[in-house]
Amino acid sequence: MITISKNAVEAYLEQRKESGPVCAYVYDLDHLKQHAETIKQSLPAFCELYYAVKANPDLELLSTLEPIVDGFEVASIGEINKIDGISKKPMLFGGPAKKDHEMLEAMERNVDYVNVESLHELNRMAYLAQQEQVKLPVLLRVNLSTNVSDSHIRMSGVPTQFGIDERDVPNVIVKALSYEKIEIKGFHFHAMSNNLDAAAHLRFVEMCMKKARSWRKEFALEAPIIDIGGGIGINYWDTSNPFDWDTLARELKEFEQETIDENLTLFLEIGRYMTAGCGSYVSEVLDVKTNHGEHFAVLRGGSHHLRLPAAWKMSHPFRVHSVEGWKYPFERPGIKDAEVTVAGELCTPNDVLVGKEFVSELRAGDIMVFEYAGAYGWTISHHDFLSHPHPEQVYVMNGLVYIR
Repeated sequence: MITISKNAVEAYLEQRKESGPVCAYVYDLDHLKQHAETIKQSLPAFCELYYAVKANPDLELLSTLEPIVDGFEVASIGEINKIDGISKKPMLFGGPAKKDHEMLEAMERNVDYVNVESLHELNRMAYLAQQEQVKLPVLLRVNLSTNVSDSHIRMSGVPTQFGIDERDVPNVIVKALSYEKIEIKGFHFHAMSNNLDAAAHLRFVEMCMKKARSWRKEFALEAPIIDIGGGIGINYWDTSNPFDWDTLARELKEFEQETIDENLTLFLEIGRYMTAGCGSYVSEVLDVKTNHGEHFAVLRGGSHHLRLPAAWKMSHPFRVHSVEGWKYPFERPGIKDAEVTVAGELCTPNDVLVGKEFVSELRAGDIMVFEYAGAYGWTISHHDFLSHPHPEQVYVMNGLVYIR
């Protein structure tokens, strides 16, 4: 189901007037809108769709998603401020290190749900809520005892800083019920990042529902929310074999009757899968060279703009946009039918976006288009290392190009 936008990059390059080397993030907002609407429409009625703001907090993207999603999952007061400025839809505040002032501001903003990550955090929440005389609606975040997938990053079923050990959940429930100003609204099970297996995700949903229903029954809780988090991935290694969203959405309907019978709502926090395909990182090739028998392309840009491939030690999906003009009076460096490592402009050998991948042709002056860069791209990168200029931020909507 996941697709990418190609026409937006071409529209930007055609209208670009800057004289220096190309370097930009290009976002196709029409593509994002259509993709988000398709996701929303595919879900059964007992599911609510939240956007995980951490994937990309760009205000243009947030504004595009606001009419479509049911709410936003936020992880800091900064993200709360962004959403508060554009939407009155529900916010769910998560994260392992909430500060007192953040929790107090969340109460003042009427943030709809706050995750509890530990007994100590519960105690702090109860203390602050009592001081403010506010009833605080919480979701207990559970670190399951069982690993649920072979996803790229696991936050549950393994020792991590996230959530409450499943074995400790009953004691935390008892403690929460003793607090007048704490209201248990449900359970949160975000357990993975970049899972590519729809069948494994369905088994995970089934496990979450079984655990939540068991605790509801044991402690006579209303707790109508089961938040399965996000973690649905992008197959950067083989883009022809994406996560099977259609199967996930179809099979979720199998849980419909029990959710109706028990007044349950399933929350999904979709981030990477929502925005990755709408964004491309675009960078001009400054040089093509050979060292010790291996070919290298050097970009105006690099991992300080797009950190993900260096962080995950992978080759980012790319295509080459050929540029036929050559402005210099001397020969143009390039390669044909060869493997190339694509490196950036930083003074470190770790600044690599593509490692030894085949290209039919690549020349200085051509444009590298790194696809699926709409999530965990610009905002997770170390922008100011070496103080190079930042890339342009470009938005394409209804055929119009906006540059920031």
